[in-house]
Formats: sequence, structure tokens, C-alpha cells
Amino acid sequence: MFDATTRSGGTATVSPRTTATELAAAAVGSSAPASPTGFAARVTRVLLSPWSRLSLLVALLAASATAVLLFQPQQLLTNGWPPQLGGAAAAVAYAVAYGLCTVAFVPRPLLNLAAGALFGAQLGLASALAGTVLGAGIAFCLGRVLGQEALRPLLRGKWLKAADGQLSRHGFRSMLAARLFPGVPFAAANYCAAVSRMGLLPFLLATGLGSIPNTAAYAVAGARASSPTSPAFLIALACIALPGLAGAVVAWRRRHQLRGH
Repeated sequence: MFDATTRSGGTATVSPRTTATELAAAAVGSSAPASPTGFAARVTRVLLSPWSRLSLLVALLAASATAVLLFQPQQLLTNGWPPQLGGAAAAVAYAVAYGLCTVAFVPRPLLNLAAGALFGAQLGLASALAGTVLGAGIAFCLGRVLGQEALRPLLRGKWLKAADGQLSRHGFRSMLAARLFPGVPFAAANYCAAVSRMGLLPFLLATGLGSIPNTAAYAVAGARASSPTSPAFLIALACIALPGLAGAVVAWRRRHQLRGH
């Protein structure tokens, strides 16, 4: 008897010993434990799932808000900028800090006033605008990567669908209006745009252009705070107060119209 295949009259035959060996090898292979890559793949899918990423976003925002409470960046208004930094380098550093603070929900009016007080009206405006665009871009990217996939299925209400459709179809125009209108919270607009299908570039352009009037008014007010009776300071206050009053009137009328319906 041969272990290998033999030929008889042109027909191939397999010996029983060879067949038994192959069956034993197949049985051993089928009973082997699962590859560890299967467990690793399941863990990866769980960690990268939409709700896991949304949880990470919430944790990051909570940590950022906690850091702001601990370090209190608003002390810049009273203590001033560190003396080691000056000129353009200080303005760039402030723009970066501004952007990170807006992600951590520090109010922009406070940061705009500080920019004007620290660097003057022109350089303070440039630094504050750069920080505004930077902070909006960071929030948009975080919301798009970590939150969009989990939150989009929740857009089932009438008003949520309408807002999502408006931002998705007319993103630049809608975001420009949101930035010009003083009643729309900065962080809320960032994350609403991130959940929609609006593009990043139109979002950043609308944010930069729409934030100029309000940011300039606060920067001038911060720069002229030492002379509160000067015409520049009074005009800046008027530019801050009048849009806010107009926004409150529009919101009040809109509320009554909705009640009437």
C-alpha cells in the first residue's frame, strides 16, 4: 500500500492513510480558537461607533469647560498679557487662545473686549477675528467627525428638519445671517452647522465676514474703555446695543406670531 496517490489503468486513486491524514488536519483547523483579530475588530467597531464618538465629544467639551473654570482666562482683563510676549507674537498667541476658549464656551464678548484692551482696536480686531474663525473651525470639525453621524438620525422634528435643510442648501447665506444676528449663540451655530451637510469653507467664510461688525464694536470698546466719554467708545456701545435691541424685538415678535398660529 502506498501513502501517495497511485495510478491503475490511468485512474488516480488515493490511499486511505492519505485521506485520514487530510481529514485529521481539517478537523484540527476547524476546532482551533478564533483569531484574536476578530475580538480586536469588534472592539474597534465599538470605539468608532457614532455614539462612542459622540460620548468622546461630550467628554472633551466638559473637560474644556472645566479647564476654563480652573484657569479663569477672564483675568486677562484685569492682569493684562504676560510681559514675555509682545507685538505680533502676542496677537497670534492670543488668537490661538481665543479659539480654544470659544470651544470651551467662554463668551466671545469678553474675549473681544480683552483683545481691544490688550492690543488696541486694529490689532485687537485682527486677533479676535482670527480666533473667532479658528474656534469656529475647531468646533465644526469636532462636531462633524464626532457628532454628525449620531445626531443626524435625531433630526425628526419639524423645526430641526427645517433648520437642517436651510443650512444644507443655503449654508453660506444662512450662517452669515446667524453671525450677524446677535441672538444666535456662537457655539450653537457651530455645532448645528457641523451636524448639517454644510461645507467647511462656506462655514468659515460666513463666520469671518459675519463676525466683523460685532467683533469690531467690542474691540473698539475695549480699546477705549479708559475714556468712556470719547466718541469712539460711545459709538461702539451704540453698535453693540442697537443690534441686540433689534434682535430682542424680532425674537419677541416672532414668538407672538408662533403663539398666534
